[in-house]
Amino acid sequence: MSACRFFCFLVLFGLLSCARAGQRNLSPDNLLVITAATEETDGFRRFMRTAREFNYTVKVLGLGEDWRGGDVARTVGGGQKVRWLKKELLKHSEEAELVIVFVDSYDVVLAAGPDELLAKFSRLGHRVVFSAEGFCWPDQRLASKYPQVHSGKRYLNSGGFVGFAPDLSTIVQQWKFKDDDDDQLFYTRIYLDRAQRNKFNITLDHRSQIFQNLNGAIDEVVLKFERGRARVRNVAYDTLPVVIHGNGPTKLQLNYLGNYVPTAWTYENGCGICDADLRSFEDTADEQMPLVHLAIFIEHATPFMEEFLERLATLNYPHSRLRLFIHNNVVYHEQHIQNFWQRHKSLFPSAVLVGPEENLEENQARTMAIEACRKDPDCEFFFSLDSDVALTNPDTLRILMEENKSVIAPMLSKHGKLWSNFWGALSPEGFYSRSEDYIEIVQGKRIGLWNVPYISQVYLVKGSVLRSKLSHLNLFVEEGMDPDMAFCKNVRDQGVFMFVSNRDEFGRLVASSNFNTSRLHPDLWQIFDNPLDWREKYIHENYSKIFEDQKSFVEQPCPDVYWFPAFSEKMCDQLVETMEDHGGWSGGSHKDERLAGGYENVPTVDIHMNQIGFEKEWLKFLKDYIAPVTEKLYPGYFPKAHAIMNFVVRYRPDEQPSLRPHHDSSTFTINIALNRKGVDYEGGGCRFLRYDCKVESPRKGWSFMHPGRLTHYHEGLPTTRGTRYIMVSFVDP
Repeated sequence: MSACRFFCFLVLFGLLSCARAGQRNLSPDNLLVITAATEETDGFRRFMRTAREFNYTVKVLGLGEDWRGGDVARTVGGGQKVRWLKKELLKHSEEAELVIVFVDSYDVVLAAGPDELLAKFSRLGHRVVFSAEGFCWPDQRLASKYPQVHSGKRYLNSGGFVGFAPDLSTIVQQWKFKDDDDDQLFYTRIYLDRAQRNKFNITLDHRSQIFQNLNGAIDEVVLKFERGRARVRNVAYDTLPVVIHGNGPTKLQLNYLGNYVPTAWTYENGCGICDADLRSFEDTADEQMPLVHLAIFIEHATPFMEEFLERLATLNYPHSRLRLFIHNNVVYHEQHIQNFWQRHKSLFPSAVLVGPEENLEENQARTMAIEACRKDPDCEFFFSLDSDVALTNPDTLRILMEENKSVIAPMLSKHGKLWSNFWGALSPEGFYSRSEDYIEIVQGKRIGLWNVPYISQVYLVKGSVLRSKLSHLNLFVEEGMDPDMAFCKNVRDQGVFMFVSNRDEFGRLVASSNFNTSRLHPDLWQIFDNPLDWREKYIHENYSKIFEDQKSFVEQPCPDVYWFPAFSEKMCDQLVETMEDHGGWSGGSHKDERLAGGYENVPTVDIHMNQIGFEKEWLKFLKDYIAPVTEKLYPGYFPKAHAIMNFVVRYRPDEQPSLRPHHDSSTFTINIALNRKGVDYEGGGCRFLRYDCKVESPRKGWSFMHPGRLTHYHEGLPTTRGTRYIMVSFVDP
């Protein structure tokens, strides 16, 4: 090597060495995280969970002390944190190798471990690094004094910084101000002083390599999913920050992001905030189970109320440990409450029933119920349940209690819709905003326990929280807000986290907007809005077994005539009662042929579905429940499930006891028995003349199905006593 080349090599080596001079091999053993907190809020506990997960050593300043540092959520302040830090760092001022990380705790989560944090700090090549944000706060007049940056955020944020202990100690020893003076302004002035900036070798984390402040940067942040783990990523700078800080109005967004950190929790296997901090009541005797105040709110007319109330009696929880409160604000539902209470009042040792005659506003009723728990020192939980919640899992109360959260709700949604009982995020105005994974959570594609800003309709609150952090609040009153939004805002403002769980199947929400109580049995009309509830109430319990075990649940009494379960007892009874309540039965042979439309070859005493406004609901029933059976029993035929003639027929000995032989104007006909032979009537049945085959013992709720037109010429056999009702439909005429 020539002397020139050797000299150039030495120069290049020297330049590279200088470039790496700021980088050092830093050990996690020489890393200390310091934070400040006066009380162990939910946010603080979340921060500590993430710290433990990644094996950080954490020193907490201020626990148990009174906060005199001002209302930093709304204005300047925070000087008390600097005073605490000033005292603490004196202990470490001589530890040259010690790296100190100072972060807030209530609105911070850690997303990676000490090795990654130290490696990024080392690569930045400075002795002190403050986090950065896009707003010059608290003194906008200082903005022009900041050094220009080519890329990234320009302004200092004091919610997170890292540096060597001697440097940080010297910096904070300059604090000589009051507790409610501003900490960020103090650090800003030091940074803007060029002499001090150079002396302590200070820089800002402009590109969020270590610290991610969310205020003003929500659009830059996404969740990065890989290998079953989640990580916050800044897409503007393509960085994976270690410290996530929900400063300013973005604490709620932090709660959303916090559902996925630390990365050690996988989202396929029950992620979200998956603590091991669960309670178990598995072996607890009934008399030792926590006392629960169960509050029921019926604030508007709601379908399937009888079923809702019956579920209270079947909760898998000792009823002796329940204190029942019911507020019913709907006169129509008084009959349901009375019937329920007559059947089940012995289950509940203590109950308060408030009816519509009390004229209580919703917020007053909710306050009345929650106050009862507040004032009862034995009340461990307050369980609020609205009437439009179909809580089909009887273990729901136990499951929620075992999650051990201050406020928690089971995730519920309307069947087939994205409308649920929680919001994943809030708009700046405090209303609904869709979070990134709201749809995945509602659809069950991401399973976990989720920290959310809004829950409604059903939730569990710890009694101890009602008597402490929430004790001084009128939870359901906030100007310009409905009670549910007021409740959530008040809970959020106290730093209490709300959770929603979709780790279990709990039930669904009932749609009430089209519920018309002017009808005798309005639930009958709910097949579109609430198809699952409608099916449970009105379809025969063995209907689904037709497709599982055809031999046991489908009979063939005559050639090509099939017999199978279709309606529940309740469907049969309510359909008959609806027809009798409507009246206006047609007069057999004197019937108006225009109503029959030319399709009824032998007029009957009947009422058609279109007369009671049930036509489209009936066609929906044919499509959803009859067409699948038809395809199974008549292979190769695919029904349109269209029918013009859909009617209930009434047979009486003194009115119209029978029906002469005829063909139906249909491709196939269904004939459903609506009452019980031998109890309600005698005689009746159907005879197929071509096959000389009779069906004389129809079962209530079971349907005949037989071809129409050419092949199955038939007659209605005489009813000799009582009244016989059948539902007839000429399908695919």
